[in-house]
Amino acid sequence: MQHRTITTVALAAALALAVPTTAWASPSGHHSERTATTSTVTYTASDAVIPNPSRGFDHTTETHYRADGTGYTPLDAATLRSYRAEGVTQVVRVFYMEAFVQQRQLSPAWLALVQHDYDTARAAGVGVITRFAYVQGGSYPYSAPYGDADLPTVLAHIEQLTPTLRRNADVIPTLQGGFIGLWGEGYYTDHFASDPANPGVLTEADKDARRQVLQAELAALPSSRSVQVRTMQMKQDALRTPSGTAGALTPAQAHDGSAASRIGHHNDCFLASPDDFGTFLSNPLSLDQDYLAAESRYVPVGGETCAVNAPRSEYPSASAEMAKYHYSYLNLDYNKDVLATWGADGMTDAAKKLGYRFTMTSSTATSGANPSVAVSIRNDGWAAPYNSRPVQLVLTDGDRRVTVPVDADASSWQPGQSVTVRSSLADVPNGRWSVALALPAPEASVAADPAFAIQTANTGTWDASTGVNRLGQTVVVQH
Repeated sequence: MQHRTITTVALAAALALAVPTTAWASPSGHHSERTATTSTVTYTASDAVIPNPSRGFDHTTETHYRADGTGYTPLDAATLRSYRAEGVTQVVRVFYMEAFVQQRQLSPAWLALVQHDYDTARAAGVGVITRFAYVQGGSYPYSAPYGDADLPTVLAHIEQLTPTLRRNADVIPTLQGGFIGLWGEGYYTDHFASDPANPGVLTEADKDARRQVLQAELAALPSSRSVQVRTMQMKQDALRTPSGTAGALTPAQAHDGSAASRIGHHNDCFLASPDDFGTFLSNPLSLDQDYLAAESRYVPVGGETCAVNAPRSEYPSASAEMAKYHYSYLNLDYNKDVLATWGADGMTDAAKKLGYRFTMTSSTATSGANPSVAVSIRNDGWAAPYNSRPVQLVLTDGDRRVTVPVDADASSWQPGQSVTVRSSLADVPNGRWSVALALPAPEASVAADPAFAIQTANTGTWDASTGVNRLGQTVVVQH
């Protein structure tokens, strides 16, 4: 629902973007032929779950490639479309590479299967948070040898995966570190802990080997993409930084392209115990907790629950922590015992607030010789977009369409914050233009696909066919 106020002002006041309270007339008592008109529209917030890219609940999938070439289960287009229908826009995809544990050359056949998965996801409008690993765990307790690959093999595989990762970055919101240890979680490993029987104790050589893997992954990805590590200590060791707020990513570093700005976190035992089964490793634990709370404003954070741990794993506590740590995604498939305690209301609330939730509050449009538009937006989610997201105004006049870039990036719109973006329409041709706000994907391959565009949490504004948010504004450009 939109509410409109229109006020006429003299051309001399046309640059003002706030709604004027006085109509100024020309000295003769008649309005100038080129009098500017300012229109303000307010918007109604929606209470619906909004399926937007790179946020929300995910489904987690896995596939295998064994030495005999068996085990690969491709992503299914119909299944992915059904996920979108339930409001899920992304999957976590674990590619197990059993066939290549002792083989440095990846097979073209397997690389083709991986590429086909990304193509399937792109066509379905679904993102693929990606992890590569060599082996799963069996029954606890786990014992060496675990069966993962050594450092030279891992580095060779990352190099060969580089073209695939770069080619498909448009549907890879983030890459989980993977490769090392059972499930690619970096703990139970034959080659990245000097004593595999005591994998929690790492030497400087172990840390350097892990650092090389993380550096290789960052180099394999385009600079627009990040790698998530399993514990805060993994990032701290890689960068040789301390825990606590002293070591956390700063606002000045955010999105600057540095390694620090491109390493996020995934917690696959969220809420399970005081230290989340070894996720928080600092002494005291509050150092890692403060570290994550500070830097999660700018990097991807997600994961899954893994054990009932009442009352902390129940929704009042869980939602407070997801807000504190700026969670963008959470596994819908595991642990279902934990999620069941959240109830329908808790699950709906989380589905709304995981990641960003942009709500337009009002817009002001000025017609005339100096046309302009301003839009005010509030982030009601738990996080900002962790990847760059351009902001545009899209103007249509019959068959004509003009896109006006706005000097803003939605990745800077922090939770709880309200922003106003403004743009002159000085370069727009004369005409009577309908105006919309667009938040498209930055990659040309999916920029025109509405499935990868951001819908604001408003009623009656979304144009699903074009992926823009209609402002209900008409601007008359009269140069």
